[in-house]
Amino acid sequence: MQQLTPNGDQAVQNLAQRYGVSVDAVKTMLLAVSAGGGTMAQFYHPELGGGGQWMRGGMTMVGDMFNNGLKNLVDNLCSELSTLLSSQQVFAPLPQNQSNGFGYGGNNWWPSELGSPSSSGGQNDSRYAYFPSSRRLAISRNGQVTVYDTLDHQIGGVQQQQGGYSGSLSFSSQFGTFTVDSLPLANTGSQQSSQAQPAYAPPPAPVYEVQPAPYSPPPQRNSNSGQSHDEILSALERLGALHQKGVLSDSEFQSKKAELLSRL
Repeated sequence: MQQLTPNGDQAVQNLAQRYGVSVDAVKTMLLAVSAGGGTMAQFYHPELGGGGQWMRGGMTMVGDMFNNGLKNLVDNLCSELSTLLSSQQVFAPLPQNQSNGFGYGGNNWWPSELGSPSSSGGQNDSRYAYFPSSRRLAISRNGQVTVYDTLDHQIGGVQQQQGGYSGSLSFSSQFGTFTVDSLPLANTGSQQSSQAQPAYAPPPAPVYEVQPAPYSPPPQRNSNSGQSHDEILSALERLGALHQKGVLSDSEFQSKKAELLSRL
């Protein structure tokens, strides 16, 4: 069995005490969850109902199929172990030239400031090392090392990308399967890939030249345009009646008459 780090061993001890099972049962489940990429497990242990299966967010099966209490225990224990594997280094680094189940052994080809990975391995012409505490993923392709920021991914497993170029790796996390090239590059002082990913910049918004409308002065409003033809004639009749009664003099009558006639 792969050795645990001091923190990993203490976490296993705490889980065994809280769940009321043996340390061996917790270690068995830890290895099963780790082998399942942190999202599933196939296990066998007498304390856990014999053989069983667990899937995160899905169905939990135990040998004692009608024991709901045991199902809840297995589901909760596996969920905590999955979180533990993704949040800290649980297993001690493997000695040089010893396989960890994913491929390569313990050659420290990654930048020294990253420390020890929680898991490392390789396929074909690529190698990887995962550092959950600093959210970094180191990839070595043809001797050139590139360090990526894993963002919120909690990497649980690796698989060869189908149909891609040689050495292109895909990983699994709580968000599903993703490719290395979908991650942003991390800022480190060590050697990085010469092909930096350009930052995305949105295209500039189109500029439309707006021509001002030609100026047209507002039409002049006739102050008398509101007076109709009949109203003017009626005013002339009243004016004549006032002149006949002597209210208006001849000059006043002629002046007002000329003004009203000009409005027709």
